[in-house]
Amino acid sequence: MKFLLNFLTFLLLQCVVHINGYFITVDPHSEECFFDRAEAGTKLGLMFETVEGGFLDIEVRISGPDQKVIYQGEKESSGKYTFSAYETGIYHYCFSNKMSTLTPKVVMFSMEIGEAPKGTVGAVNEGEAGHTKLEDMIRELSGTLTSIKHEQDYMHVRDRIHRSINESTNSRVVMWSFFEAIVLIVMTVGQVYYLKRFFEVKRVV
Repeated sequence: MKFLLNFLTFLLLQCVVHINGYFITVDPHSEECFFDRAEAGTKLGLMFETVEGGFLDIEVRISGPDQKVIYQGEKESSGKYTFSAYETGIYHYCFSNKMSTLTPKVVMFSMEIGEAPKGTVGAVNEGEAGHTKLEDMIRELSGTLTSIKHEQDYMHVRDRIHRSINESTNSRVVMWSFFEAIVLIVMTVGQVYYLKRFFEVKRVV
């Protein structure tokens, strides 16, 4: 019975950590922003990967409720940033493609929102302290498992991107080698024909 109770508690606490994953297209000279509301002390995380377009780079900016810039990166292809909310309010995540003139960028990103910290009021007895410690351990385990799942999805996308780049590079190498072979054959035939005519003796009748 106790094991079942702990298991149900674990499943309940797993719902505490929310992860939202998206694929977006950022047009040239444009910026796409998203936001989340968080309580002070809440752990927030952003993971992103540029999966298509140009040199696979994007500009990233994270700002707080007072428009203070928490993180800003230029021409980044991928990244992971985790921080704690310094005050209660709305936090913005922006992806900018203003440096590009023609090419839109496709970005995969996910936002992880932890549970808001709970303040303790008054003293607790030994039983309540043990129960709280168990909840904290289960919550930590839940967050760790969610992060692992998140990291696996992230690595899967990176593997797909790198495989696509490798296949594209391989096909270009094959086409270039084929082109070089044709050029060499044409040059060889041309040189043989030219030398044959050069050493050809003309007869005067």
